[in-house]
Amino acid sequence: MTKKETNNESVNDIILEDYYKLSIQVSLNGLSFCILDSIGKKIIRSETYRFRYKLNPFEAQKELTAFIKSQGITEYSFSEVVAVHRNDLFSLVPKVLFNPKELPNYLKYNAKILANDLLEYDEITSFDLVNVYVPFANINNDIYDLFGDFEFKHHGTVLIETLLAGNNTGNDPICYAYITPEELDLIIIQNKKLIFFNNFSYNTPEDFLYYLMFSIEQLQFDINDIKLRVFGSIEEGDALYELCQEYIQHLSIYIPDIPDGLSHEGLKPADNYLVINAF
Repeated sequence: MTKKETNNESVNDIILEDYYKLSIQVSLNGLSFCILDSIGKKIIRSETYRFRYKLNPFEAQKELTAFIKSQGITEYSFSEVVAVHRNDLFSLVPKVLFNPKELPNYLKYNAKILANDLLEYDEITSFDLVNVYVPFANINNDIYDLFGDFEFKHHGTVLIETLLAGNNTGNDPICYAYITPEELDLIIIQNKKLIFFNNFSYNTPEDFLYYLMFSIEQLQFDINDIKLRVFGSIEEGDALYELCQEYIQHLSIYIPDIPDGLSHEGLKPADNYLVINAF
């Protein structure tokens, strides 16, 4: 991207800024960001901001712009900017069946889409999948105005790529539950293949449990055999964890690996999973 022009930058400053990278995760429930020094392999800043209630895309856009400016993120120059859109407006398509001219048809049964919605797709090339989705177009426009050219992707793409790449469990099915306040992502993997992925909004622990149990049962997995790995905004002793423990025998906290040996002092990889793994 084009550097900001100033008259008093040292050569060292310019070189350092060339290797700063920014990732931003946006949903209607909140947002987060991560700034990476790719030379020092160090995450130098990371913040999460939860909205008081679920916003619409235009309200979320205003919150994002105000948050970015209040955090001084625009004072940096970045060699790479990545935006991650977290929503339930998506559909996974096997690559052999994918046709880029048919995007509305892939989504019409899974999501409510409007005639003027921007439709995009991510190719998950290592696993022969395509993720068709609706990004927040107005938020993309704001990010472009703030930072110039950038890459964007759906949060499901990040979860699927990273969890499949790190899964070596063989024949046993494993259900990963990525949890944030008000949102749940379920990813089930078996034989190093994606069996299931979906995103749910929940208000109570009982809602959470319903989506979890219903998904497992619909796939005809034995609730007594499947391994559940939970991560994100959950710890042992939490209400959600204790509720799961009543029904799931093989339950544990999943501790994600940090990519590329990044230094992450004071940072919880599970809480910042999407922004850390977006690069």
